[in-house]
Amino acid sequence: MRVLDVQDLTVDFRQDGETTHAVRGVSFHVDRGETVAIVGESGSGKSVSALSTVQLLGDSATVGGSITYDGTQMVGAPERDLRRVRGNDISFIFQEPMTSLNPLHTIEKQLAESIELHQGLRGDAVRARILELLQQVGIHDPESRLGAYPHQLSGGQRQRVMIAMALANGPEMLIADEPTTALDVTIQAQILDLLADLKRDLGMSLLFITHDLTIVRRIADRVYVMKDGEIVEHGPTAQIFDAPQHPYTQTLLAAESTGTPDPVPEGAAVVAEAEHLKIWFPLTSGLLRRTTGYVKAVNDASFTVRAGETLGIVGESGSGKTTLALAMMRLIPSEGRIVFLGRDIQGLRESQMRPLRSDMQIVFQDPYGSLSPRMTVEQIIAEGLTIHGTTKGKNARQMVAEIMGEVGLDPAMMDRYPHEFSGGQRQRIAIARAMILRPKLLVLDEPTSALDMTVQVQIVELLRALQKKYQLAYLFISHDLKVVRALSHKVMVMKRGDVVEAGEAAEIFDNPQTDYTRQLMAAALG
Repeated sequence: MRVLDVQDLTVDFRQDGETTHAVRGVSFHVDRGETVAIVGESGSGKSVSALSTVQLLGDSATVGGSITYDGTQMVGAPERDLRRVRGNDISFIFQEPMTSLNPLHTIEKQLAESIELHQGLRGDAVRARILELLQQVGIHDPESRLGAYPHQLSGGQRQRVMIAMALANGPEMLIADEPTTALDVTIQAQILDLLADLKRDLGMSLLFITHDLTIVRRIADRVYVMKDGEIVEHGPTAQIFDAPQHPYTQTLLAAESTGTPDPVPEGAAVVAEAEHLKIWFPLTSGLLRRTTGYVKAVNDASFTVRAGETLGIVGESGSGKTTLALAMMRLIPSEGRIVFLGRDIQGLRESQMRPLRSDMQIVFQDPYGSLSPRMTVEQIIAEGLTIHGTTKGKNARQMVAEIMGEVGLDPAMMDRYPHEFSGGQRQRIAIARAMILRPKLLVLDEPTSALDMTVQVQIVELLRALQKKYQLAYLFISHDLKVVRALSHKVMVMKRGDVVEAGEAAEIFDNPQTDYTRQLMAAALG
């Protein structure tokens, strides 16, 4: 029996007198107790289609076609009828819980609000229901978490709270919109297992929106593939994976970072080296701010990285990966020895470090947040030239044009602003900003995790080409082990501030020595 039936759905957005046709003639259905996945890249219309089901698109959207839930028409339905369905019968889980949870309210208050509104429970009955939900979604010692605020929980815990909120009113259908994209591979696996268990135990239907086909194969009964607002292929999951018919589906399935980097040249110079690096952050209390303990971010890390070599640093959130890289660049204090280009830089003052800054650059995870929306692409990329005074007699605009060409961007677009570019293009801008200074060491902090699979492959190929051309040393931080394997010569595995395993990439992947590394591999690679 069909729980949700969408026929010939169209969604148009009107803004500043212009119309964008986001969804064009889309039809799909979800049967009772079934898991259906809608897959496609950013901008394909998959999330818009999901939000249309209970009319959550806002006043700028015009929705056409037919959407029936349990036989009731949703398109054009009165607001009071839609409110009865939202949260009660159909619940949503979104990609980023930090933007979905109120940072000013405790977990208990946010869960209680939904329960009181929809179920009419009060007092102890509300708290009992909250504890039941938190236990159901796998929050350990739920009573101790009731007074916590969202920022005090890990990413996986926040997503579990979001799932608890979605389940609070016993929905018949759950719509999960990229619920695992921002999570570590082990946490991602736990959330997927949790959703599958809850769906089975509660008899729910699940509509899963994602760009990650690895997840689809693991969780879905049927698949719809979307591109440019249309469904280009659909069918049972096994059929889509084993015999894809549409070229776009074939492209998505082939979009996986593979291969290995070029060998490091013999006699390559050591660019950066750490010896027994320790990074502890003091915890203080009282009027005199006495130190009462430490957050032990990194305990004892030693490594070297040579010209033309990539050291992949892997581990779950909170393992110390990014902290270690920031310490190597002398952006946060640390103990131990740090050698850069043959010089011990640990004790240098900031004025002594400044001449070295152009040789060590960083590319961040989120190209949306790391580029100023008020600056043109030319200003963003050329900013380092101005700060370091390294135009070397060339025209800055000419240098920007050259580096944009190198990273696969049209120099004619340099007068545009970041919002006018796709996610992959924005990450290329961030790489160009770092590369224009011709650094010796490049820190890459999760540079592909926010990108579609096909764009990930393009960025990996670009990073390989730049490394080969300029003999760059990379510190590559990621929880995506497929990308790490494609880029890294050596791998260091971190857990809660400790280096639990390190060595040649091939050896780590083919013959992991610790249970934790094997756990990471199983979660990421199957």
